[in-house]
Amino acid sequence: MPTELIKRDSSWLEFNARVLQEASDPRVPLYERIRFLAIYSSNLDEFYRVRVSSLRQFKKLPKTERRELFDFKPKRELKDIRAAVYRQQEEFGRIFREEILPQLRDENIHLIHSDQMTKSQRAFAADHFDHHISPHLELHWLATDEDGERELPYLDDGQLCLAVSMNEPEAEETGEIALVPIPVKQTGRFVVLPSPEKDAEGYYVIFTDSVIRANLSRWMDRRTDFGYSFKLSRDAELYIDNEFDGDLLRKIERSLSNRDTGLPTRFLYDGDMPSWMLKRLKTALKLSKYDMIPGARYHNFNDFFSFPQPPGSDALAYPPMPPLPHPKLEGADSLMEVIQHTDVLLSFPYQKYDYVPELIREAADHPEVTTIRITLYRVAKKSQVVQNLLYALQQGKKIEAFVEAKARFDEASNLYWGKEMTEAGAYVRYSYPAVKVHTKLLHIERRTGQGETVHYSYIGTGNFNEKTSKLYTDHALLTCRPKLGKDVERVFDLLRGKLILPRCKHLLVAPFNLESEFLALIDREIETAKSGGHAYLFLKMNSLEEPTMIQKLRQAARAGVEVRLIVRGICRLVPKEEENIQIISIIDRFLEHARVFIFGNNGDELVYIGSADWMNRNLYRRVEVVTPIYDHLIKLELRRIMDMQWRDNQRARLIQHGKLNDYREPLATDGHFRAQMDIYDYFQGQLAEV
Repeated sequence: MPTELIKRDSSWLEFNARVLQEASDPRVPLYERIRFLAIYSSNLDEFYRVRVSSLRQFKKLPKTERRELFDFKPKRELKDIRAAVYRQQEEFGRIFREEILPQLRDENIHLIHSDQMTKSQRAFAADHFDHHISPHLELHWLATDEDGERELPYLDDGQLCLAVSMNEPEAEETGEIALVPIPVKQTGRFVVLPSPEKDAEGYYVIFTDSVIRANLSRWMDRRTDFGYSFKLSRDAELYIDNEFDGDLLRKIERSLSNRDTGLPTRFLYDGDMPSWMLKRLKTALKLSKYDMIPGARYHNFNDFFSFPQPPGSDALAYPPMPPLPHPKLEGADSLMEVIQHTDVLLSFPYQKYDYVPELIREAADHPEVTTIRITLYRVAKKSQVVQNLLYALQQGKKIEAFVEAKARFDEASNLYWGKEMTEAGAYVRYSYPAVKVHTKLLHIERRTGQGETVHYSYIGTGNFNEKTSKLYTDHALLTCRPKLGKDVERVFDLLRGKLILPRCKHLLVAPFNLESEFLALIDREIETAKSGGHAYLFLKMNSLEEPTMIQKLRQAARAGVEVRLIVRGICRLVPKEEENIQIISIIDRFLEHARVFIFGNNGDELVYIGSADWMNRNLYRRVEVVTPIYDHLIKLELRRIMDMQWRDNQRARLIQHGKLNDYREPLATDGHFRAQMDIYDYFQGQLAEV
């Protein structure tokens, strides 16, 4: 029986390969394909900052310590990653050169180099350089053999830089190299040029890099040869607490107590860079061969999120899908009153997120509301949710906020809003050293005139973040059910330190009973299958990594349980054809982010939603909450949404040995089903029925 698991890093790279597939798919509008190239690039940058930086640090440990601490070889992992990334970078370059650029030209949109500018465009670019770029430029020199003490300038993570060679006899002899960082934050990455007279309808764009190259000699007052671009990815904070715990975590931390922080982890460079220049940069930046990634002339494709689009070219992007009103909440005099009478399911980005900050605002104004509690994992820089919490403080409400201080790369925003709330009088508690607060909870406590307590609870799969609510698919349950509200209150008591164990009667809470309850639910399906009943698991998550859960899924499949999974990202389970397990991954215009768990339960389906993936960190080292769905209509709605995703034959890929990342092919008798479009149409149809 198959028991092996795919390596986690390999699986993540396969997920990013699916993103790259979208960039290559001719069915995707041109500017959306460009956006997927940007997403791929951004994903890979984060991968290098976190995963590769960890492996680099592990590789420095003495061999005896590595063997004691890990069941893998960091050097071997780095080599495999480099090979996979190299193949993907080759495909990335092919897509851009052979597909994107020609199709842009077909639309009379031209991304040109500095030597392709007309005389009038050169004059415009020179003027733009003088007024908008040169004030932000810095010039550094790489130390020569005669000047070995010159300090190398510090280049930030993700910093684009030009390594400039001189076209002067003395400079060629000494191997003089100028370093010019490209100030993208101040200048932007692209410049729109005036159209030439011979092509007045054309739309001409040039990289800021190219504008700098075209004006380098004049700016430096030197004869330059060429500026070769490179980009550094630096070691981020070592997030080993995401991957390890207990004694193993402490041993790794002790072993790496003197680690070098901020060192480069990837050097992406112009493949045409002369070997002598490449060698000098490699030495100066203390890089290894595993860090060196050759590429094309231009890097940092995450800047293509802002690639200029000509006026009147809306057809080159996806048509707008504005969030829809919720039929029960839109226009209601009181959101709290609606929720008190019926459970409500919100599904983002198909439906409006506005109801969430509006609910907090209404609670702030309600005379019987005493306390509002919330968990904040990734907070938007401009957060109406937090603004309304601050307003509630002004109205005399008690606010308790539990802020995750180590939400990767969002620490600054989280800490800023935590400080704002603290100064305004809120009770703000930050995460524990070894346990992250990843759950998505809002609890509004109301004391009626009769002395009764009413609990208004929000239990979601996604963050309280207005920006990502327009990009990520998520669900949120709004409920006044006392049994759920009391459990939510117990979770907040846990976070505040009032309880050691939440002892929830209905909610599944990590790191306490979530894993054991999920295992028990699967065991129930196994028993149903063994007794001849129709047993099935229909699960959706972002990542499937934890070996215990994977082995239980395989055990269920062997027992005759039908196992269907929708997994967006990491999936260490790649079933063989003979296994009774089917897995798909959907990549489309929105990022699939919801977690939904459906268990057959011998004909009486049990449905759950929540914040937890089936990863080691989610099950054992984070506070996560998964809620049962008790409302019959909401259970049917979630099942219908899951069914629409399962039938997708346009953006669904197979996760299966021998067919990994193959698009699911529609049968001749099938229609064309695209889940995200179908779900949006479903919610539009709900409005038409009202």
